[in-house]
Amino acid sequence: MAEKLIRVLVAKPGLDGHDRGAKVVARALRDAGMEVIYTGLRQTPEQIAAAAVQEDVNVVCLSLLSGAHNHLFPKVVQLLKEKDAGDILVVGGGVIPDADIPYLKENGIAEIFTPGTPTSKAIEFITSHVQ
Repeated sequence: MAEKLIRVLVAKPGLDGHDRGAKVVARALRDAGMEVIYTGLRQTPEQIAAAAVQEDVNVVCLSLLSGAHNHLFPKVVQLLKEKDAGDILVVGGGVIPDADIPYLKENGIAEIFTPGTPTSKAIEFITSHVQ
């Protein structure tokens, strides 16, 4: 029987209009053998949570540069829990100040990847945390 692929939703919440980083991450995850669904720009937390459930993903990767991460990232986690999908691993990345990382982790974000982090670190984290 073939090994089940890790399914990942890459999402850009809020009004952030820059998606180069998200596309780089999506391509790296795909090249690592994962199934990747990219939602595109300007998604609401509700749209992201609904897509994650509908696509039956193992992981949601949130990418944000606009500074709204302390509001939008935990909102996605909350909505996933409300949809009985709290077992989905949620990670974040983008321009996120080090001072905000503990708050995000306390609110359900498993890991944060800041600019300059090799994509191999995200791949390693995801593969080691998805059963």
